[in-house]
Amino acid sequence: MLKTEEDLVCLIQEDEWMLDLLRAAKFLGLPDWWICAGFVRSKAWDVLHGLDERSALADIDVIYYDATLTDEGKEKELEAKLTELIPNVPWSVKNQARIHIRNNVSAFTSSVDAMAKFPETATAIGVKLDDQDRLVVAAPHGIQDLINLDVKPTPYFLGNEQRLKIYEERVSKKNWPSIWNQLKIHYGKS
Repeated sequence: MLKTEEDLVCLIQEDEWMLDLLRAAKFLGLPDWWICAGFVRSKAWDVLHGLDERSALADIDVIYYDATLTDEGKEKELEAKLTELIPNVPWSVKNQARIHIRNNVSAFTSSVDAMAKFPETATAIGVKLDDQDRLVVAAPHGIQDLINLDVKPTPYFLGNEQRLKIYEERVSKKNWPSIWNQLKIHYGKS
């Protein structure tokens, strides 16, 4: 069952495909790197819904933080390297030291700071392998919403009417309940 962060770690450690992707991302040697968002969220929701097959992922989100090199071209080079290591995976690499410009928001201070400002709390979770190849979890809002199947806006999105509208449009467009029918979608302060 999936009730704690340790359970989440065990779940991922038992998934060789996920570990292979984590090893590939670690191989790049990026500062403050994580694989996050749907990579973690979908795995947890698949298990909690008793699905036998992995749900399709639009992309594998690899984030990192490097304020010394914010050229978008570098991200494309990194995606190409990951594709060489593991082809047929929809890699998406984004330097969180640059993303604030694209999104017209205040600069982030780290990858975890950026994750804290993702739209949903259940998406604001990342994993990586440390120097000893131990799985590490970053969950700035905890994992309770993820394991309780609650889709809620992060405080960053909840605290701003314009961002809350973006959250609501995103959740509607994603239509996650069509895959995971036990999800509870929360709008506003619900």
